[in-house]
Amino acid sequence: MNSQWKILVVDDEIAMRESLAAWLREDAYTVETAASGREAVEMADKTPYDVYFIDLKMAPGINGIETMLEIRKHQTDATVVIVTAYATVDTAISAIKEGAQEYMVKPCNPEEISLFVQRIIKVKSLQRENVYLRQKLAKQCSFWDIISKSPEMHAIFDLVGEVASQRSTVLIQGASGTGKELVARAIHRAGNRAHLPFVGVSCASLAETLLESELFGYEKGAFTGALGRKRGKFEMAAGGTIFLDEIGDISPKLQMDLLRVLQERKFFRIGGTEEIPMTARVIAATNRDLQAAMETGEFRDDLFYRLNVINIKIPSLQERRQDIPLLVDNFIDRLAIETNKPVREISKGALKLLMDHDWPGNVRELENAVERAIVTARGEVLEEGDFDFIARARRRDTRLDIPAGTSLSELEKRAVEAALEQSYGNIKEAAQVLGVDRSTLYAKIKKYGIPR
Repeated sequence: MNSQWKILVVDDEIAMRESLAAWLREDAYTVETAASGREAVEMADKTPYDVYFIDLKMAPGINGIETMLEIRKHQTDATVVIVTAYATVDTAISAIKEGAQEYMVKPCNPEEISLFVQRIIKVKSLQRENVYLRQKLAKQCSFWDIISKSPEMHAIFDLVGEVASQRSTVLIQGASGTGKELVARAIHRAGNRAHLPFVGVSCASLAETLLESELFGYEKGAFTGALGRKRGKFEMAAGGTIFLDEIGDISPKLQMDLLRVLQERKFFRIGGTEEIPMTARVIAATNRDLQAAMETGEFRDDLFYRLNVINIKIPSLQERRQDIPLLVDNFIDRLAIETNKPVREISKGALKLLMDHDWPGNVRELENAVERAIVTARGEVLEEGDFDFIARARRRDTRLDIPAGTSLSELEKRAVEAALEQSYGNIKEAAQVLGVDRSTLYAKIKKYGIPR
C-alpha cells in the first residue's frame, strides 16, 4: 500500500506546492506540504519522511540545499529531490554533490515524477526487508552480543545458560580475538549476578607489583606512593563477577596468592590486617596452553584445577567460517554509523576474499579489517579493492627468504613491523604475537622508528 510511504513537498509557491502534492496523492501516497525550508526542517524533526521534494530557491529563509543539509543532520538516509525553475549545470552538480538523489526542472512532468517515486519506493522496500531479515537472523544467531550459527558456538551458548547462576569458577580458553571476554560477560549477564558488578582485569598488561595492588588493593603507607587506602578488584566485584583475562601470564607469586584466595575465599589488602571476604565469582581466560605450561612448571597444577571447574573452549574463526558473513553484516551495520560512512553492504567478491582469509587474529582481526575498509571506502558497497591491504599482507607473509648478511637487529625490526601489520597497529595483539610485554614492544617501536 502506497499510503504507508510519507512524502513532504517543500516550495514557497503555493500553486507549485499544491499541484505536486496533488499528483503524488493520486498515486495514494501520504503527502504533506511546507511553505519554507525552516518549516520543513521542523516537520522532519517530528516526522521522518521517506521522500522530500524541495524547491532550490525559496525566500525568505534557507534555500533548498541548506534545507536538505539540516534534515540530513537528523535523518542521514533521507531521500531528497531538488526541484528548480533555474536549471544550470552548476546547480545540478552542486545538488548531487551535496547528497540529493535527483535534480528536477520545473515544470515537472507528472508521469516522470510518478515513475521516479516508484523506483525510490522499490529500493526503500528492499532496504527495509534487508534490515528486517538481518535483525531476524541476528536474533536467531546471537546470544548476549555474541553472533554465531556454528554448532560449536551454540553448544557454548547452552553451557553458558546452564552455569550462569552457579558459583563455580570458569576457565575460558581460546586464541586471541575469539571473544573470551564476550563469553565471560554473557555468563555474568545471563545469571543471577547480572545486577552486580562485572570487573575485568588484564593480567598481562601490568607488572607483578602493580597487578597485585590492582587485585587486592592496599592500605595507606603500604609502600612508597600509597597515600591512602585503595580497594582492589576483588573487593570492587562485591558479589558480582571478576574476570581475570590472560591468567596464564601471571607470576608464580601471584599464582600462589590467587590459589589462596580461591581456596579460602578471603584476602588481605597489601599492608593490611583486616581479612576481607571474597564474594565474587571468578572467571579466568587465557590464550595459552595451560596444560603445556603445567608440564614445564610455568603454571601451578593446583591453581589450574581450581580454575578449571567449568571449562569453555572457544573455536577459532577458521573453525567456524560460516559465521564470517554474519559477523561482517553486523560490523557494517554498526561501524558505518560509528564512522559516519554511507557503507551498506559488501560485494560477493569481497566477501569471498574474507571467507578465504585465515584470520590468525580471529574475530577481532576481522572487525579491524572491516572497519579499515569502511573508513577508506568511497561507495556504499565494500569491494575487493577496499581490502587490498589483506592481499598485501598475504604477499609479505609468503616471502620467507632472508638475504645473506641481514643483521639480527634488522630481523627484529622486520618481526615487529610484521606483527604490527598483522594486528593493524593493535599493540596488545602485536605483543602477544611476538611473545613480549607491551613495554618491550613500545621500546622496540621507538628504537627502530617504526610508524604505527
